[in-house]
Amino acid sequence: MSKFLFPKIEHYCSALVEEANLIPDERKKQLKELSAYLGKSYQVKETPQIIVICTHNSRRSHLGQIWLAIGADYLNLPPLATYSGGTEATAFNERAVQTLDDIGLEVVKNGSVDNPVYKLYWSYTMSPYQAFSKKYDAKPNPTTRFGAVMVCTEADEGCPVIPGAGFRIALPYEDPKAFDGTDLERVKYEERCRQIGREMLYALSTVAF
Repeated sequence: MSKFLFPKIEHYCSALVEEANLIPDERKKQLKELSAYLGKSYQVKETPQIIVICTHNSRRSHLGQIWLAIGADYLNLPPLATYSGGTEATAFNERAVQTLDDIGLEVVKNGSVDNPVYKLYWSYTMSPYQAFSKKYDAKPNPTTRFGAVMVCTEADEGCPVIPGAGFRIALPYEDPKAFDGTDLERVKYEERCRQIGREMLYALSTVAF
């Protein structure tokens, strides 16, 4: 495993790997489709590109994008380019950002604009990983030769075809937004973060190249 991850993130990733038994068998079959796509790219010496997509690019898509990047580092995989986007742009929700801070990422917010850019770190040696809300076809996202992972039902149904995508899969997650302003808010955001992390790590751990 990578010795350069922050210890708290290293421990969190190790725990997620141990929780693979919590993933239903049918879901594992879907995740292995993502694994196969990544493996094919690696086998032809290409850097896989993945855009994780939900409606507002505010919560689940960011968590998916970031967990794919963290997981690739944790498992010492070859380079993997991860992105996220929405059918519209809003902002990276502060509750989701706080959850990442809670589990051990270093988070630096750039300004107080409506759609701030966050610099994220989970390793001592990495360059800042920038995250902000955007449409799925906006820069810096790729427009060709990428895989699309749809993490909400609304975006999946609203975008049956993603132009330029060589692979598309629907992996919907429940939106923690439903618990905003409730006593369960923090618990549900961490629960969703953990579920997405668990599943992305499982997919990455089954990549053959």
